[in-house]
Amino acid sequence: MMEGTAGVSGRRDADEALLDNPDALAEQDPGGMLRHTANAGAQVRETAALAAEANLQVLADEGRPRAVVIAGIGTAGRTGDVLATVAGPRCPVPVIPHRSAGVPGWVGAADVVIAVSASGRSPEALGAAEAAHRRGARLVAVGAPDSQLQSVAERARAPFIPVPRRAPARASLWALTVPVLLAARTLGLVKVNEADLAETAARLDADADRCRPTAESFVNPAKSLALGLAGSIPIVWGSSPLATVAARRFGDTLSANARYPVVAGALGEAGRGRVGLLDGVFGGLVESARDIFADPDDESDGTTRLRVVLLRDGGLNADDDSDEPLAVEERRADAVQTLAERRGVRCDVVTAEGGSALERLASLVAVPDFASIYLALAHGLDPMAVPAVSEMKELANQ
Repeated sequence: MMEGTAGVSGRRDADEALLDNPDALAEQDPGGMLRHTANAGAQVRETAALAAEANLQVLADEGRPRAVVIAGIGTAGRTGDVLATVAGPRCPVPVIPHRSAGVPGWVGAADVVIAVSASGRSPEALGAAEAAHRRGARLVAVGAPDSQLQSVAERARAPFIPVPRRAPARASLWALTVPVLLAARTLGLVKVNEADLAETAARLDADADRCRPTAESFVNPAKSLALGLAGSIPIVWGSSPLATVAARRFGDTLSANARYPVVAGALGEAGRGRVGLLDGVFGGLVESARDIFADPDDESDGTTRLRVVLLRDGGLNADDDSDEPLAVEERRADAVQTLAERRGVRCDVVTAEGGSALERLASLVAVPDFASIYLALAHGLDPMAVPAVSEMKELANQ
């Protein structure tokens, strides 16, 4: 057990047995991150109702915008990636996630700014909302009720969608995403109907049940994924733009919850360089030195190895106007699995399911979200409390 002067505590090696002890899991998770994550389906339903009560129609009264900017940081920033991907290549206007303070210099009266902050007080969202108001851009704000962000929206006479702060921001992806999608739907940028939302919520509920703490590791996909990643350097690649959003989300949660270093991104881009990691000192070189008579699943020698997690989409329609033909994405995903196998690098695959882009995204996000928490708990880490984040804020605000 490690105890650091900065309040860091945990175990270097994962305790596999702990994951099948629900009482120990609950004790290690005092902030209830597992419970908050299991409420993802409820987040979809609640915030869809809250968005329906907001006066979003005023966004559409002035017609289609020139561009839409989604301003936020961290999980709030990921909502912009989700919107851009769900809107897809057929979206009639640019959808631009923006993670810096203020807004891009070209934003003006012809544009829409969606400012997102779980707390309602992030400098990035507040700065964007205020800049949008000054420049005459249409504004919609999403965040905690009775917050600074709501005050800015009221001054600008802009729609505000209140999202109750029931969980940390990183466990509130769906609570923040649904209002952004529904604002974009009002503008005619995405086709997300009530059935899509209901099916996405149901998918998240079903995956929460599969990943519940009382389900043992051999039938719990999140616990199995966490145990496979334990002690490794994870590489998470998405086979499609949709899967890449999920891959980057998994990178976020593995870093914040489990404190693991992660390489995450698009498989197509990785094929131009980063796939070379499979040949490196944590990949093929270390695997080639393994005793050929050793148990291939035995990682107890203390060697740090790569572990690939491949998120495969497969697409909804092979004839859709996607960025790349579906067959290209599929061949690329098959190729990286073959490359990993040839080098002895373990590869976990999560495959999308569902009838809409949003449901498919949910199917790629849910199990990895739980896996990041189980991996933290196996190392004796509290996934809710991240001392370095709090310390960073204190140091940066001095």
